[in-house]
Amino acid sequence: MDTRQPSILGPIAEGAHARVIGLPKDSCPYPADSPERQAWVDGYDGTPNEDGPDVPMADA
Repeated sequence: MDTRQPSILGPIAEGAHARVIGLPKDSCPYPADSPERQAWVDGYDGTPNEDGPDVPMADA
């Protein structure tokens, strides 16, 4: 079963969608050691592949 969404969403969105609908992490359709697989897993885990820019913290 192909769990991927239309290509406009990309691997990150596909991984996030897979988690939301309850698929296991090992359902990733991309080959091991590919950038697409890493992006899919990042989307599934909700973690970025690279650090984003530093942003100021809101006053507490």
